[in-house]
Amino acid sequence: MNKIGFIGGGALAESIVRGICGKIFEPKNIFVSEIRSARCKELSERYGVNASTDANFLDAIDFLIVAVKPKDAEKTFAALKNKIPATTILTYTVAGLKLSAVEKFFPENKIVRIMPNVAVSVGESMTAFTLNKNAANIGETIKNFWSTLGRAVEVEEKLMDAVTGLSGSGPAYAFLMIDALSDGGVAAGLSRAQAIELAAQTLLGAAKMVLTSGEHPDVLRDSVTSPAGTTIEGVRVLERAGFRSALIEAVLAATEKSKSL
Repeated sequence: MNKIGFIGGGALAESIVRGICGKIFEPKNIFVSEIRSARCKELSERYGVNASTDANFLDAIDFLIVAVKPKDAEKTFAALKNKIPATTILTYTVAGLKLSAVEKFFPENKIVRIMPNVAVSVGESMTAFTLNKNAANIGETIKNFWSTLGRAVEVEEKLMDAVTGLSGSGPAYAFLMIDALSDGGVAAGLSRAQAIELAAQTLLGAAKMVLTSGEHPDVLRDSVTSPAGTTIEGVRVLERAGFRSALIEAVLAATEKSKSL
């Protein structure tokens, strides 16, 4: 892949641009179509990419990412019909939108449904993808691309709503946890800056231990939970408050919302 284009220049598209700009693609080979001219100027000045209110780059790219709101998806794809070469790999990050809904506009294209998250901007996204039949032979290409921005996994399409509810929305849950933990630190006497740094690094370290050790989270939790110690006291309070159940319900609620989009 030599040149990449984006339809939509919102927060997710910017996160992807930030993650690939100057690393996977040179700024001159990144094209963004965004209806807001002020936003185009902002993206151009910030990253040096080609950003404009039209999409006159469609014949020049070989990889396209459509990143628009679900309510705008159908009219966006309808406007792109007959404008995207059959050789272009078409990917999209629209929550809840099935491959079949896109294939009716582009029956000859290789189409990939993608669900990254905002951590793509720091190279730590958890990205899930599913391929249409035309794209069956490019799974490794897609995985390699998104793996440079974090981790990537191929899943069955029927699981994409669950992915949206877990890893797509998951960073918001993590930010909320960091904020709450830092509030606890401040309540215990730490400065706000110290508390945020301690909380964020603690979650980062714990996540890295899960990913690198291969151990179940329960096993790792037990390793730091001494009998009659401070940690079990904290865990007891969290269990009493329904912390675990709240997270489970948050994932399920976000999954159902994805299904309804």
